[in-house]
Amino acid sequence: MIEFTGTGVVAATPAQVFPVVADLTTYPDWLGIVQAVHPADDDGAWLVDIGARLGPLRRTKRLRMIRAEHVAPTQATFERAERDGKDHSPWLLSATLEPHDTNATTVTMRLHYGGGFALPGLDRLLAQEVQRALPRLQKRVDRAVN
Repeated sequence: MIEFTGTGVVAATPAQVFPVVADLTTYPDWLGIVQAVHPADDDGAWLVDIGARLGPLRRTKRLRMIRAEHVAPTQATFERAERDGKDHSPWLLSATLEPHDTNATTVTMRLHYGGGFALPGLDRLLAQEVQRALPRLQKRVDRAVN
């Protein structure tokens, strides 16, 4: 099981950040573990390629995900929702937004994987990725606002 939470500050209001974190198709632009997002053929779901590389090991997984929670401008959550009748490990990706000050937002990203596969050092890799993602998220929000 993987349970990771990372937090950082973006120089924009929650109302300005929310449209970006609530749109799963923007994630490949700013969150490196989300490699690709494609619309699925049904019910507004997406096919999401999530992956990480740790040394010589690379792991990528394609998931069918749906929007599980959408509470503007504070919470956007996406979860795995396969339709093949098989039992799958749960995946959850969420963003929680809180005002930091007048023109800044504390962004908390949470990744939950309920399966048994994990790479040693993956928690460190995820922490580093969230820190790298913050400037990319800032740029994505700036483009959306301006």
